[in-house]
Amino acid sequence: MPIYCYQEGETGRICERVFRIGTAPKFFKEDRRLYTRCFQAENASVPATAGWPFACYASGVNASQAGELRTLLANKGVPTEVTSDGDPVYRDPAHRRKALKARGYVDKSSYR
Repeated sequence: MPIYCYQEGETGRICERVFRIGTAPKFFKEDRRLYTRCFQAENASVPATAGWPFACYASGVNASQAGELRTLLANKGVPTEVTSDGDPVYRDPAHRRKALKARGYVDKSSYR
């Protein structure tokens, strides 16, 4: 069963409640306080930080072209560290997307 978020009107405190799908009320009273469903809190997510930064072998270049890739990305406005093997080191998902876009690549398997 999904978890729904509710916000108390006076203090703004968020609480979570479990309801069956399609039965979650828009508001409820508890301890003389009115709680209203908070869609913003339900859709908030924690960004994934595990595994970042990482050196990407798939979008790398030959070791002899590492300097060229570093310069190209810096000129495109996406300064990126490149290993001596020619692999770009992406700091986070947004940096990865910008660097790939600057090179004309699209990751169709990406979540965004």
